[in-house]
Amino acid sequence: MWFFDGALPFFDCGRDPRTNMRKFSLREFFAYFACFAVCFQGLFLLVSRAHADWLQFRGPAGNGVLQAEPGKPIFSSGNSVAWSMELPGRGLSSPVVVGDRVFVTCSSGVRQETLHVICFAAANGAKLWERKFRATGRTMTHKKTCVAAPSPASDGKRIFALYSSNDLICLDLDGNLLWLRGLTFDYPNASNSLGLASSPVIADGKLVVQIENDSESFAAGIDPETGTNLWKIDRTKAANWTSPVVMKGAGSGGEVVVLQGSDGLNALDPATGREIWKYEGGAATIPSSAVSADREVLYVPSHGLTALRVGPEGNTARQLWRDEQQRPGTASPLVLDGKVYTVNNAGVLSCADVGTGERLWRIRLKGPYGCSPVAAGRHLYFFSEKGVGLAVDVSGAAGKIVGEIDLEERILCTPAISNDAIYVRSDGHLWKLSDS
Repeated sequence: MWFFDGALPFFDCGRDPRTNMRKFSLREFFAYFACFAVCFQGLFLLVSRAHADWLQFRGPAGNGVLQAEPGKPIFSSGNSVAWSMELPGRGLSSPVVVGDRVFVTCSSGVRQETLHVICFAAANGAKLWERKFRATGRTMTHKKTCVAAPSPASDGKRIFALYSSNDLICLDLDGNLLWLRGLTFDYPNASNSLGLASSPVIADGKLVVQIENDSESFAAGIDPETGTNLWKIDRTKAANWTSPVVMKGAGSGGEVVVLQGSDGLNALDPATGREIWKYEGGAATIPSSAVSADREVLYVPSHGLTALRVGPEGNTARQLWRDEQQRPGTASPLVLDGKVYTVNNAGVLSCADVGTGERLWRIRLKGPYGCSPVAAGRHLYFFSEKGVGLAVDVSGAAGKIVGEIDLEERILCTPAISNDAIYVRSDGHLWKLSDS
């Protein structure tokens, strides 16, 4: 076997003096082949696992969608509970799924002063570890919410858990503490009496948190390795429960993080906090925006629903359309296969064309809904505050309810989807729902 010099530098097998090319035996060739096969297999598994992981609030792209082949809904029968595990405290936070592990946060105690991060085995619900911390900031919240309202986020190596008490905790996947910040020590007035709920996101490898209230509002980019600030900017002093969204753009790594608030939107470079573009039309402070699959169009709860497209250079955003009738309630909008879906406070699901905003159909669901829908394949999944889960097939001329399950516990958590299963939590339990 003959190969060009430097193409395979692991062995010194001598050179052919006539051509100055390395000379390899058949045995060495197969050794190289085996090496590359192992590397390829590892890369394939890494990509496959990342595709199945649900790493933050509203999933891989932060839009509530897990790309999957159409098939039967995840729960289409009454016997869809693969397992349920009791939780030690309250929580509105979503689960996150990394590989074969599910992570969830809770808060417990008379004043919700004990903060929990718990890891379960996805296969059978076995508790793998639990870590407890004492809140360092204020723990007052409205009775409907709690301290464990923000969803954790993961970069695939670490878990970042943020709480309404402004405690930010970083653990590795085995539960070892890497760093902890009590943001209240740095920013004493960053709190409100109703509680905070904005979830952190990972953008270009940076952790971004949005802490907005009536007193000391700010957003910060944080180094995930050390927990120190990379940047910090002041934000409008107004209560806000929305979460950041990551889009394509002119950031240093090709992404921008979009912050939503009562004044509108601000797109920032995740590495520096530099503002790249803004939208000053005002926006809701409860439902978050949803991004398209290509991360170039943003559907904003603003004057009903407003679609914004990022310009070709990534440093501008222009309005595509606006529809006052598509106003979402508490639940954030969702974009799937050329359609945008919203649920209002009356439990009416509306479907509109992503390009024009024209409403195509609407149906009434069994609400009310305090959490946002998620989707896989051709199915949307909704969980009402009363604990009723619905699977809605949206592949036809109108949406059709094709699955229902009653967990008989109050649910305010946006669920997670991974490997043909839904993970959803009530105040009392974490559930895995699957028909496989």
